[in-house]
Amino acid sequence: MFAALAEFERELIVERTQAGLAAARARGRKGGRPRKMDVHLLRMAMAAMTDQKAVAQDVAKRLGTTTTTLYMYVNGDGSVKEPEQKLLHNINVI
Repeated sequence: MFAALAEFERELIVERTQAGLAAARARGRKGGRPRKMDVHLLRMAMAAMTDQKAVAQDVAKRLGTTTTTLYMYVNGDGSVKEPEQKLLHNINVI
């Protein structure tokens, strides 16, 4: 009996959560963690990392990020990683 009530309550919670997320999307809210790099910083990181003598730690420090964040967005040769390629293509920058 308690299991049936718990399952029903959980379904209600899921339904309300989905409705809340849909309402937030309708108001223009996207949700999720904000990006650390915008398009401008990404282009600067790409340009800096194409230099063979560039040290990733120095590049990250100049951009105000960590090396981990830098490598999440850009490969060691300055090319952009897959999710960021989609970001650049969506705003018609490339």
